[in-house]
Amino acid sequence: MERIIELNDALDTSTFYGLNNANMLCLKNQHPDVRVVAHGYEIKVTGSENGVNQFEADLRQCEAFCLQHNSLTDKHILQILHGERPALTKPDHLILHGVSGKMIVARSINQQRLVSAYETNDLLFAVGPAGSGKTYTAIALAVRALKNREVRRIILSRPAVEAGEKLGFLPGDLKEKIDPYLQPLYDALEDMIPARKLKEFMEKGVIQIAPLAFMRGRTLSDAVVILDEAQNATAAQLKMFLTRLGINGKMIVTGDLTQVDLPASQRSGLRDAMDRLSDIKGIARIVFNDKDIVRHSLVKHIVDAYEKNLSVPAPDAAPAPADGTGQH
Repeated sequence: MERIIELNDALDTSTFYGLNNANMLCLKNQHPDVRVVAHGYEIKVTGSENGVNQFEADLRQCEAFCLQHNSLTDKHILQILHGERPALTKPDHLILHGVSGKMIVARSINQQRLVSAYETNDLLFAVGPAGSGKTYTAIALAVRALKNREVRRIILSRPAVEAGEKLGFLPGDLKEKIDPYLQPLYDALEDMIPARKLKEFMEKGVIQIAPLAFMRGRTLSDAVVILDEAQNATAAQLKMFLTRLGINGKMIVTGDLTQVDLPASQRSGLRDAMDRLSDIKGIARIVFNDKDIVRHSLVKHIVDAYEKNLSVPAPDAAPAPADGTGQH
């Protein structure tokens, strides 16, 4: 008999097949009575009914392992086929395995709270200082949901605070103009999804990265939607974004209220939304602090230094208005 086996489209085939098809050759050698032809996400198996069934069962075990761990070797395959559990250490608070099996974990208390809140809320605000891992953790949750087929898309957005005349003077087409604003999102994704698979996801629109202005008029269903640097969105922009949430959708809004780049007369839309939506069931707020900072050890000291001197005006600074106007 002949059977076509369809692989999970979230699988990275280069990792699954191995260098020079080494993994597939190892699996085939354990089933000498079947003939196997693999191409992309389709594997054609020919042989007796029992042989084909056994091959598919073993292949599915290897597929599940590769999907979960983003890694597969001939050693793993032999362990799986002999009923052994591959010796991989699973740390506490693991979110998913990234590129080459890198373990993406919630490393701080508030990162762990964000992971927990994601399970029971459809809209989450994650605010805190630079380097606290709020955006990285949010993207990891989105990638995990996509791999587990809980959603069909990931949509990542940022406000382009220079999106007026200054952006217009930059060279290149629209993508080249906005990509510098979105690069931190690409960096996180490249940690979690192999380059070839990431390119495929982006070409097919499974993962979309776009400026906040491009969200207008859309309904974002079956997706995890992340708005990063939301402190630089106006109240009107954030209202527009939040009302895009569709059926089976989740939103995570991240930002740092100490780094607002809007004009001093304009209130941050992130602060406005958090004030307005604080008592609604299904909305969670996680506030990160300097204890969550997971970048270079100096970053924590830099944040501390700025926070200590936040209220001390520079020698030539004009005094703040008595009513605090323009302070965010």
